[in-house]
Amino acid sequence: MKRLRTGFLAMSLLIPLLSGCAGKNERVRIPMPSQTEIIGIASWYGDRHHGRRTASGEKYDKSTFTAAHRTLPFNSIVRVRNLENGKQVEVRINDRGPFVKNRIIDLSYAAAKAIGMINAGTAKVRLEILSDQP
Repeated sequence: MKRLRTGFLAMSLLIPLLSGCAGKNERVRIPMPSQTEIIGIASWYGDRHHGRRTASGEKYDKSTFTAAHRTLPFNSIVRVRNLENGKQVEVRINDRGPFVKNRIIDLSYAAAKAIGMINAGTAKVRLEILSDQP
């Protein structure tokens, strides 16, 4: 029992210490997906999140061409093509998500409007990763 308490105490002291090692402005490199094109379902987000902070730290602006992706590095540029109507848009990754199963990207309101998916809410899309450089 004493060994368990000692281990718990050590871990409870170590976790805050390690989490303080990453500064607020440090970039964390997340590995790119192995493929440069991904097909899946996109969704969008708008008014409810407008003005709130994104995972990258910047404020979400629904009128800009940005998006949320689970793993792509922030500031990656991605071309999103709506496979239902052929419209496409380029977006910059500045947030994390989507957090709904079977979706691959969340677009800003402006980006979703540009590819004609506002009314439907979701669309089958192809993502083409153009750049993963900040």
